[in-house]
Amino acid sequence: MAQKTIDSLTLYRRLMRYVLPHWKAFLVSVISIVVVAATEPALPAMMKPMLDGGFVGKDKTLIHLIPVLIVLLFLVRGVANFTGAYAINWVGNKLVMDLRVDMFGKLIRLPTAYFDDHVSGNLISKLTFDVTQVTLAATNVVLISVKDTLTIAGLLGWLFYLNWMLTLLSLVMAPLIAFVIRMLSKRLRQSSRDTQRAMGEITQVLEEGIECNPVVKLYGGQEYEARRFFESANRVRRYNMKQSAAAAANVPIVQMIAAVSLAVIVYLAILQSTADKTTVGGFVSFIMAMLMLTAPMKRITGMSEHLQKGLAAAESIFGLIDEEAEPDTGKAVLESARGELVFDEVSFSYGGESRLALDHFSLVVSPGETLALVGSSGSGKSTLANLIPRFYHPTGGRILLDGHDIRDLALESLRDNIAFVSQNVVLFNDTVAANIAYGKMGGASREEIEAAARAAHALDFIEEMPQKMDTLIGENGVKLSGGQRQRLGIARALLKDAPVLILDEATSALDSESEKHVQAALETLMQGRTTIVIAHRLSTIENADRIVVMQKGKIAEIGRHAELLEMDGIYARLYRIQYESPRG
Repeated sequence: MAQKTIDSLTLYRRLMRYVLPHWKAFLVSVISIVVVAATEPALPAMMKPMLDGGFVGKDKTLIHLIPVLIVLLFLVRGVANFTGAYAINWVGNKLVMDLRVDMFGKLIRLPTAYFDDHVSGNLISKLTFDVTQVTLAATNVVLISVKDTLTIAGLLGWLFYLNWMLTLLSLVMAPLIAFVIRMLSKRLRQSSRDTQRAMGEITQVLEEGIECNPVVKLYGGQEYEARRFFESANRVRRYNMKQSAAAAANVPIVQMIAAVSLAVIVYLAILQSTADKTTVGGFVSFIMAMLMLTAPMKRITGMSEHLQKGLAAAESIFGLIDEEAEPDTGKAVLESARGELVFDEVSFSYGGESRLALDHFSLVVSPGETLALVGSSGSGKSTLANLIPRFYHPTGGRILLDGHDIRDLALESLRDNIAFVSQNVVLFNDTVAANIAYGKMGGASREEIEAAARAAHALDFIEEMPQKMDTLIGENGVKLSGGQRQRLGIARALLKDAPVLILDEATSALDSESEKHVQAALETLMQGRTTIVIAHRLSTIENADRIVVMQKGKIAEIGRHAELLEMDGIYARLYRIQYESPRG
């Protein structure tokens, strides 16, 4: 997906809005840098009286005063430098934190479809790599601009005071320097964008290598993954070298232009000195001030590299922040639903595809009814389930909960009435208790959490864990078996106590022993709730109130288990296939 290009001034203004809340610390850093810049011309200015009055005129007062002034000068500069550096780093770190908080806040509110189109590695890279690139652009660049602009202005002022004709000559090179900086800045911005994209690829390959490690080992994918990582890392290296080439060329080209200008001016200054048009002190002071101009000019020209990196990163960051959050235009609040679901001519297609995943699907589910959805892969079962909590929105028709179009319900209110247990239960690297009482249920008492775990047939194995409810379960419950993870998911749904329950193949990947425990827990969970069950294993839905057989997004058959077997249609064929084949 192409990234929208934003002009540099707009980007920079927006970045500075993140600095504005920390204006006091930023002001301290600016004042400190102004002090440093103001004292910069003082050293060459001291040269003239020191040489003319001290060495030539033998003025004893100046001889004693100059060393004291030099020490005081560098003391003031040292304190100002430290204060400015500390303050600006504080602002920079706050800026990064604020951006990350805003980015993550937007990330968790984006519609599900957004994650279908964006790989997680690129999104992680935005929050980890891209955001650090803006620090210099938003903070240090400003300080460098203030400090070095004032330094250059001060030094030029002193030079004009000493010899205005030679100083004017030095300014002839300014337009040429500006042109060089502009041309190289364009190259730096593009190479910075390329680097950020390549860093996203590295993060993605790395993430897959870690998450899919057993598959990599079992299928001998080490060389393939190593090659993928090498190619991604090499792309980053190439783009970095392009940046380095542009940045490295920037300073010497500008310095060469300045050196030619300086050489001409030094030659003319020497001619003036031999003609007694200037004093020794004036000559040394002029040359010293000219030489001191090179350092701030170097920093000003080198600043372009950091600026372009930062602006390219800002494009990426604000591109994410500006994404539309999932729409929540509903206003109605449903405190506790009865659980009646009506699907009225519901159609849906993914990402504008012409093929309909659901095709004018109509059905009424009564409160407390258990409805099972079966069918081959791609028949629309999971799509239908994902439409109920508005993870996706119908492209046609409507869904009603207790007579309310779910689009008219506030998103929070709708989802408060729905619990979801899937085959792949999502768990967090936290304690058992925190995983059961997740999110808005965080205020549940330990007794309520234990009651939910007991009803989910999970308390027995929890009690055997080292810290029981306070045991950390690892990333996505890696320390638990499949059945244990499933029962924690059921305990979470029990604690939520929502009137509508969606079970998406909740027992399909379990062994017989685990399935027995999970099935018993599910029966407890389903009591008194409107339940939508998606199942491939037909033995788990024989007691459902109704079974809907789906085919190409439509209802092919509907009825109870025995009725569908008597019809000897699609359901009966699926049932025979399962029971004639060996079960794992």
